[in-house]
Parts: sequence; C-alpha cells; structure tokens
Amino acid sequence: MSLRRTAQNSASPIAMGFDEAGPEASRARPQAGLAGDAASPAALQRLEAAVSEVRALAVAPLLQRAVAAIGADDGETATKLAINALEIDEKSGMGWYVLAIAREKVGDFASSLKAYQAALELLPEQAEVANDLGRLAYKLGMIDEAVQLFRAYLARYPKSYEGANNLACAIRDQRRYSEAIDILKPAIEANPEKPMLWNTLGTVLAEQGDLETAITFFSEALRLDPGFAKARYNRGNARMALGELDTALQDCQLALAGTTAPDERLMMTLARSTLNIARGDIGAGWDDYEARIDPMFADVTHFMTDRPMWTPEADLNGKTLMLFGEQGLGDEVLFANILPDIEQALGPDGKLILAVEKRLIPLFKRSYPNAEIGPHATFKVDGKTVRGAPFIGDWSHIDLWAPLASPLRRFRRSVEAFPARERFLTADPARVAHWKAVLDEQAPKGPKIGLLWKSMKTDGARARYFSPFAQWEAVMRTPGVSLVNMQYGDCAEELARARDDFGVEIWNPPGIDLKDDLDDVAALACALDLTLGFANATSNIAAACGAPTWIISVPGAWTRLGTDRMPWYPQARIFTPNGFGQWDVIMGEVAQALGEAFPG
Repeated sequence: MSLRRTAQNSASPIAMGFDEAGPEASRARPQAGLAGDAASPAALQRLEAAVSEVRALAVAPLLQRAVAAIGADDGETATKLAINALEIDEKSGMGWYVLAIAREKVGDFASSLKAYQAALELLPEQAEVANDLGRLAYKLGMIDEAVQLFRAYLARYPKSYEGANNLACAIRDQRRYSEAIDILKPAIEANPEKPMLWNTLGTVLAEQGDLETAITFFSEALRLDPGFAKARYNRGNARMALGELDTALQDCQLALAGTTAPDERLMMTLARSTLNIARGDIGAGWDDYEARIDPMFADVTHFMTDRPMWTPEADLNGKTLMLFGEQGLGDEVLFANILPDIEQALGPDGKLILAVEKRLIPLFKRSYPNAEIGPHATFKVDGKTVRGAPFIGDWSHIDLWAPLASPLRRFRRSVEAFPARERFLTADPARVAHWKAVLDEQAPKGPKIGLLWKSMKTDGARARYFSPFAQWEAVMRTPGVSLVNMQYGDCAEELARARDDFGVEIWNPPGIDLKDDLDDVAALACALDLTLGFANATSNIAAACGAPTWIISVPGAWTRLGTDRMPWYPQARIFTPNGFGQWDVIMGEVAQALGEAFPG
C-alpha cells in the first residue's frame, strides 16, 4: 500500500467510487454534540505522553514533531511527518493514530477513517482510539459502527461521562430513545454538574416530541454553563417548534454570539434564517439561508459545476441559467414558485436549464416547455454529499448556476412579492379528464376528498409534526363525502383501521403508484374536489398545480412566512393548532370546516 496515496484526499469522484444517497433537507435538529476532540490540548498532552513511549528511535522524533504540528493547527505538516514515520515502521500503531488525527484536522475524513482503523487494529487496548474513531464514524453517518466503538470505550472507562454522552447520542440517532435515557440517567446522577449531559438528555426528549421537558433540560444546562451555545441553540429550536418565535430568535442570536467554530456558526445561521422567515423577515431569512451551501457547513451539498454562481445583482436577460433542485422533493416543488419570474427575467433570448428529481421531470417539462429539464444525481464521496446534472454534457454554454432556492433572495424578499398566481405547475389535461371519469364511475358517490396523513419519513423528530392516525376519525366520519387515498407509501394498516375502527372506507384509486407516478398524482389531485392533509410532497404538488388544497400546519412553520396562510399557494387553506401537539382541537376544526364546505 502507498502511504502517501492513502493520506491524500482524492478529488476524483470516479476514483473514489460513488454511493447513491439523497441529501438531507436542511432542517434544524437538536445538537447534543459528541464529547472529546482528538486534537484538544488535553488529548494532545496524552498523545505526547504516549508518543514518548515509542521505542523506535527513528520514529519517535518524527511523531513528536507531528503532534506539535497538530497543536499548531498545521495538519499538512503533521501528515507528512506521520507518513515519514510510517515509511520507517508501517506497523506503528501510534504512527497511524497521529496520521488519523492529522487528516481529521484538515477535513480529509476518508483517509482519517482508514488511519484510525489501522491504529485500532494495531492498538486494540487503546480505548481512546476507539472513541476517536467512533466520533469520526458518527460524523460520517456510520451510526451502527459508532455505537460499537463507543460501547468499547465505555467498557474500558465505565465512569466516563463523556463516553456515556457519546453512546447516548449515537443510540438516540438510532431512535432507541428509552435506551439513550437509561444510559444518561446514571451518568447525570454521578455528574449532575456536567451541562453536556443535561443538553444531550434534552435532545432525546426533543426528538420524542416532549418539547416542554426538553426546554427544562436545556435551561438546566444553561444554568450550569450560561455560555453553552449548543444548549441555547437547542432551546431556541424547541421554542420555535412551539411557535415562540421571538424568544427562539433571542436564543439563536445569543448562541451565534457564543460560537466560534465555523460549522456550528453556519448551523446556527441556518436556524436563524428559518426563524426570520417564519417571523416574516423574509429577505434577511433568505440571505442567511445561503449558509446551507457554504463549504464549511457540515451537511453541505457540493454541486458539480465549474460555472460562475448566480448572485442577486446578476443581469439574467439573455443569459443561460442552470438551477439545481435541492432539499426534499416537496421543497423542489415549493421553490419552483419562482420559475415563472426567472423565465421572465431571462427574456426571449435567455434559457433556463433545470435539474430536478427524476419523478418530477414530466410535470416540470409540461409546465416549462421552453426550458431544458433533466434529472440530478446525488452521491456520497468521502462522506460528503455531491450533486450533479449528468444530462448536461457541455457546460461551456451555461452562463450562471444556482441551487433552486437561492434566487428567492431576489424574487421573494417579502410576502407582497409572492404573486396571486393560480398555479406554477401544470397537470396533464388529458389525465385530469381521465381521473374525473374514473372518480365519477368507480369511486363512492359524493364530493371526492383526497387524504394525506403522514410523510414517508415519520420516525423520530419528524413524527411530532403529524397527528396520530386516530385523531383523523372525526374528519373521516364527515357525512356525504367520498374519501380517496392519496397517501404514498405503505398505508395498508391505516386503511384497515379506518374501515374496522371508524367504519369508513377510503377508496384506493386504481392503476397509479402514488409514490412514483407524480405526474399522474398531479392530475388526480386536480380531478379531486379537495386534497386534505399535512404538508408533504403530494400536498405541495396538488397546491402548486392550483388544485383545491387544505394543509394542516404546525406552530412555527416557516412556510407560512409569518402569516396565517401559505403565500406560495394562494388558493390553499391552512389549519394551524394554537399549541404544539394540540391535534384534538385542530382536527375537530378541520372536520367542521369539511362538513360546512361539503354538506351531506
């Protein structure tokens, strides 16, 4: 094996190999933070002591100099010194350990991971290596591996509150919340003065949807350490979910003021953007939203293009502009609200090129026939998300590019900038006529109401934004209406429950894949009298096509832009509970409104 090749960070995606993976939408999540830093002063002091025990006379001085370089924030010099040491003794576990820390220091996580693995194999009794490798594995999304490594560390140091914290974080991310709490409780009892543990416990409760209790724990962490920026950030997120936007923004601002790490500042800036948009300070919110594409942001998506990036002051007239769809499928639809404005700005001599999720291509091609539209492709490279547009062979004719949400900074800086446009996507008229005929001939009599009650991803924190299925009973029992299933994914259990427990039959439309046939989903939505449910991909498509749509929102939802409606979709009616999780009241209001709109 070539040590120098292993230590280098390959810039070639083909050489590394791609693993297909979709990007995570930029959503504020609780941040517990793992304890420990392989390059902290205390860790380096321990490392210096360990290196001093290396017996190979030619290797030890090189490793000592490498550790000093790490301490001086010079990871590249440390890398060269560690490689020199390993070329003398390739079986030096301490050499691989120092190399791992050096490569992690410069952000080369792929090489760092390999070096940590080599160090652990050669130093199986060094629990610190397992802990550091666990932290890196966690950072790269290798949660199962991180759990095993943290368990090994905690077995060696059972009284380590840092070990308990790290293991609880990883197990929490496996959605094993009770087990995470069981790990944290004895650690807190033994170390009640450690704010980190209270903060981590708060994140577990927040993930479960118990936001009030989570705020209590975040506040305790802040009582112990008023400068604990992550705890303040977490409390702000919880307050936002409860609809307490002003106090949430105060927490976010204070967290930003107390944070120096670039990735954490970007994370908090992104949270501030969402808060400002939710409060109606839309222009400032979109400006902050650019934090999502900063290379230092931990969850950044890297876009594969060498063309100049669009800026708000750019003159688009006569230009060729390439836009990448981003975030989740529903976000791609939502952000498409600006496409008519962009086509107008490009003018008759300009050209729009758009990369979207492949299931959206037929719908977008019909809606924007003058644009060139193809699929984007997203991969993982060295633990980083990379998105390209393989249908574009020659980029030289493209003047500018941008992620789809970025032009909102120019075209949607206020609620008033959202036009009262009937629709911005166009369903297939022939398929709309087809579905109207099918609904008339095959569905039960009465107004046709399409129902949506969940997202495909409702585990963990996301589940708190959807009411339990049982609370749909009053809506489903509305007399005289014909309920049509618009819920994608596996919903056989809910359909059976509606039939057996509620005495209600939800009719399944034949010959359509509600998850993948999105062009036909758009047509079906336009054929219905109403699409009703939570905000997910289907409700966004229905609303974007101008179909009658009712959306059940939550307190603090940024998409309402500080209003009681969704300016993206002027015809949509929004129902928002007064408090977080107060589903009984709002579902009763929806049932009453449905009965009034469609009297039996």
